[in-house]
Amino acid sequence: MAEKFYITTPIYYPSDKLHIGHSYCTVATDTMARYKRLRGYDVKFLTGTDEHGQKIERIAEKQGITPKQYVDKIVSGIKDLWKELDISYDHFIRTTDDYHVKSVQKIFKQLYDQGDIYKSEYEGWYCTPCESFYTDVQLVDGKCPDCGREVERLKEESYFFRLSKYQDRLIKYIEEHPEFIQPQTRQNEMINNFLKPGLEDLCVSRTSFNWGIPVTFDPKHIVYVWVDALTNYITALGYGSDDDSEFKKYWPADVHVVGKEIVRFHTIIWPAMLMALDLPLPKQVFGHGWLIIDGGKMSKSKGNVVDPKVLVDRYGVDAIRYFLLREIAFGQDGNFTNEALIQRINSDLANDLGNLVSRTVGMIEKYFDGKIPSDREETEFDASLKDTAKAVTEKVDTLLDKMLFSDALTEIWTLIRRSNKYVDETQPWVLAKDDSQKAKLANVLYNLSEAIRIVSVLIQPFMPNTPKLIWKQLGVSEGEATAWDSAKTWGVLPADTVYTKGDVIFPRIDMKKELAELEAAMKAAQAASVANQEKKAEEEQKEEPVPEITIDDFDKIKLKVGTVIASEKMPGSKKLLKNQIKIGNETRQILSGISPNYTPEEMVGKKVIVLTNLPPRKMMGEMSYGMILVAEDENGELSLASVDKADFADGSSIS
Repeated sequence: MAEKFYITTPIYYPSDKLHIGHSYCTVATDTMARYKRLRGYDVKFLTGTDEHGQKIERIAEKQGITPKQYVDKIVSGIKDLWKELDISYDHFIRTTDDYHVKSVQKIFKQLYDQGDIYKSEYEGWYCTPCESFYTDVQLVDGKCPDCGREVERLKEESYFFRLSKYQDRLIKYIEEHPEFIQPQTRQNEMINNFLKPGLEDLCVSRTSFNWGIPVTFDPKHIVYVWVDALTNYITALGYGSDDDSEFKKYWPADVHVVGKEIVRFHTIIWPAMLMALDLPLPKQVFGHGWLIIDGGKMSKSKGNVVDPKVLVDRYGVDAIRYFLLREIAFGQDGNFTNEALIQRINSDLANDLGNLVSRTVGMIEKYFDGKIPSDREETEFDASLKDTAKAVTEKVDTLLDKMLFSDALTEIWTLIRRSNKYVDETQPWVLAKDDSQKAKLANVLYNLSEAIRIVSVLIQPFMPNTPKLIWKQLGVSEGEATAWDSAKTWGVLPADTVYTKGDVIFPRIDMKKELAELEAAMKAAQAASVANQEKKAEEEQKEEPVPEITIDDFDKIKLKVGTVIASEKMPGSKKLLKNQIKIGNETRQILSGISPNYTPEEMVGKKVIVLTNLPPRKMMGEMSYGMILVAEDENGELSLASVDKADFADGSSIS
């Protein structure tokens, strides 16, 4: 039975534009998954989207659609990008999936029942785009420390997870399992900056918005991101469902691949939750670095993002995958520039690999009509080439097991460059001039072909398309000669192989001309994105033509006179007032967004007109049973619709 390997990316927050930084993490994870499959492992590769939260609720409301409709549109675009980047995930989870919702509710209830979750009240600074709370000390110039945006003060009833309870146990576990957090610098940061200074209990529910998973035993609360999003790694395997066979098969995860900015969530909060659930911890969390551009982290809010689709369309997916994994040591930050990308394509892919394949197959066609003779004679340079191939193959396995992608590619290119040097040493064009040297020439070209075959096997996890192009020129069918372990054996190519020169795999690029064209393409893509957003905004602002209604339609509307007997501001909201309105013999709670046009004191005693037969609606954790009618002028000023007699009876119908 094959050994199991479970690897995950973070689940991404739905955004209308994923940039090359998101792609970096996913490409790296995909490379590891492909490598393990080639080694014969039973691989489970998980990715997906984190689709709940206040930010999404607000965006959807502005667009006049439901949050689910909004995320459905975005998720399809994310899947299209992963397809374009050849991401070979086995499962794509969405936190809106029914099975995930049900499992999260069970997990929350279990933690509550056993005392690991309790109810209290939270007050702090909240950043909606980051879906995160911060203390006064954590703010930078009064703004979010992560994205730099404005924050708002919130106070609300919440459920809390007893994170502090697991502090000592977490420290002990991390110190006893040095491989758990990688690279080592991330481990030191978690222990010294977060764990040893002390952990505070964690807010795990919200009441100020509705777009989330309801807490089954307290429906005005929704499950906050920590329990919702982090548990995807086990709910995707069926944990908490009727069929948990995959959970039993694949858990614990072998590695969670995450960006360094969310290592804390995955190495402190997530393990503590697993400890509370009495489940094994993932074997490793690997926190990779950022792609740096213009001196800072790539970020849509900063306007310094790079569109991966533009790059793939121009250079092909394999060139982009190669650059991301070769240019930056995985785990460290790395600079992204257009110049560096083009330089890598020209030097490594066009000059080194592409040229080696092209001239080797070209010489086989030219000197032997595409078929190397079996009569061969060794040269003094053969042993060095073969020794290099053997050493490289052994090192690549070791490096990939440690997720050192750049180092592994450096080793593979050691063999490529040694092969190019072998061409210069043996000078096949000179051997071709002397019939007595034909056996040596055949040997040289066979050795070059074998070196290329080994290279093509080793680059499979990184560049899934290029090996197939090489095999076609080498006359090799996918099978024994292309299997991962075949790279360890020299001389696998059959004697009757027919070689056929094809198109240049990686053409050279004119640096100066290409930089100008690439910059123009990037600007065009950005302009198109802005124009698309502006078009959406305009469409949102357009007033739909109001259809005519019949008297029967109007009769369905139940309008009544009511008196406001109490009013107060909604905590955490700048617009909402919570009003108690007497309508005949009943008193209704109605929330209305009329502050600052009216203060709570001004509202009390007002005669208002109420639409009474609207279905109840939950807003910021409170129920509203109807609507107060108001007029709005072109400047957005609001005025209550009312009756002109102060003593008009409450409950009177409007007709």
